[in-house]
Amino acid sequence: MSRRPLPSAIAPTPHSAPRRRLLAGFAATGLLSACGGLLSACDRPKPLSVHGIDLSGRDFANDFRLLDPQGRERSLADFRGKLAMVFFGFTQCPDVCPTALTRAVQIRKRLGAEAERLQVIFITVDPERDTPKVLEAYTRAFDPSFLGLYGDLERTAQTAKAFRVVYAKVPTGRSYTIDHSALSYVFDATGAIRLALRHEQSAQDCVHDLRQLL
Repeated sequence: MSRRPLPSAIAPTPHSAPRRRLLAGFAATGLLSACGGLLSACDRPKPLSVHGIDLSGRDFANDFRLLDPQGRERSLADFRGKLAMVFFGFTQCPDVCPTALTRAVQIRKRLGAEAERLQVIFITVDPERDTPKVLEAYTRAFDPSFLGLYGDLERTAQTAKAFRVVYAKVPTGRSYTIDHSALSYVFDATGAIRLALRHEQSAQDCVHDLRQLL
């Protein structure tokens, strides 16, 4: 299977709505085209009827090995028995990341007693600025159960590539922002990737999708 290469450049206006749609659409298209191989009926999990993207049976994003704020290496195996919802972003993101994590808070509220079966994981694409202390404070500000993970620049790039995540630095005066795709990936209780939630989905629609895996 061929993999869609990362773009060499992205237009310089950071985090505009058209660019967010472009990035989300690019990622979704890449997922569906790069991972569209057929599996035998006995191997493919039961198809989902979802508002997001059904990734059942796809062979990518098989694992990660990143550090939590306490310096412990974490992988998908640590979350077996739960649904893991993984989002890539950065703590200085002005709109996309706060929106996604605020929606995750709303999702947990709507799940009620089943919220404990969902682990929200935030993977930074900006490890140069997102120190362990900064990352932990950021995720806990939304929900104490949310977990922030990080790696060095090389490990971050490897993990993003494995997840078909697109991101790129964009200079802003003396600093920079980061443009990135905005899908939230969901893994079932066995650690298999099953679903991508679109950024524009409502919390209610996300809960509808997640309940099919609980």
